[in-house]
Amino acid sequence: MADKAAALGLRGEVQTETQSGFVVFSLPSAEAAITLSRHLRIDDLVFSRQWVWVTRLVDDLPARDRLAPLLAALTGQSAGFGDLRVECPDTNEGKALSGFCRRFAGIFSAAAGESGLIDARRGHSLPRLHLFFPVAERCYVGQSSPDRASPWPMGIPRLRFPSGAPSRSTLKLAEALMIFLSPEEQEQRLIAGRRVVDLGAAPGGWSWQFASRGMRVDAVDNGPLSEALLATGMVEHLRQDGFRYRPKGPVDWMVCDMVEQPSRIAQLVAEWVARGDCRESIFNLKLPMKKRYAAVEEARGLITALMGKTDTRFDLRFKQLYHDREEVTGHLRRLADARRGHAKNGVSSTRSRLRRLS
Repeated sequence: MADKAAALGLRGEVQTETQSGFVVFSLPSAEAAITLSRHLRIDDLVFSRQWVWVTRLVDDLPARDRLAPLLAALTGQSAGFGDLRVECPDTNEGKALSGFCRRFAGIFSAAAGESGLIDARRGHSLPRLHLFFPVAERCYVGQSSPDRASPWPMGIPRLRFPSGAPSRSTLKLAEALMIFLSPEEQEQRLIAGRRVVDLGAAPGGWSWQFASRGMRVDAVDNGPLSEALLATGMVEHLRQDGFRYRPKGPVDWMVCDMVEQPSRIAQLVAEWVARGDCRESIFNLKLPMKKRYAAVEEARGLITALMGKTDTRFDLRFKQLYHDREEVTGHLRRLADARRGHAKNGVSSTRSRLRRLS
């Protein structure tokens, strides 16, 4: 957050507590907050699942009537809201509030709908209202733009483990596809018959995601793969070194979940995409215990530098997923060959689905 604000000439103060599950980034004025909110997207933040522009903190809420004080805090809100999120921290303590949040969401929605505060018919054209309870007696009242924040409550896509998948790592790739690709992009780029290479595939959780869509996978790993996965006929097991393997011809996807230094994985992925061995890649970086953000930025710089040596436009993003642990997931996509004479300074292009600044 500090880096994104500094790029806009803004400085803020970070307020947080260890293991609290949330961070408050305070700016010196409402104008500064508006400027940041107009330029910041959840896609831009590697380690944040959700971000909300807080307009008020309501404290000392009475246990018997939290509704009235929160409705009063929103008095005079002329534009209204299109949707509501009642949320709590994703911590052990926060889980005790999850039941209350679900119940209170129904109560508040009914009251806000009667007063005209929430108009679900205009959900995409109005901001989303957030009520964030760090504890039951305190609530941060805020808002987010639907095209700049996560669509999921608390920024967590709830996924069920699919029957037949060889390992729970399949949920990481399932979430990554939801984060990095819109539903329309998934329909266009996850098509039956396309070719995939999965480096470090065993036991096959990532390969399963593609095979279940009818895509053909070369699973590269010296370890064993799930027999049920191989029985689908969509996966070929290649017992080779993932760092040395190269496909005989270009493939659509290369995915990689190998345990190795982030810089080595970053270089491998950049080489695949820069040479045209694959069109796009989803990969995991296993982060060090300290300086994790610095490790991600180092990997970003390495990939940008290697891609900058070619006339190739590209899109690069990183996100720590809900199903990640001590790692970050990246997505690198080759967009098109740039015309001769274009700058090779390595900045990634805008995404294929552009979002209008609100």
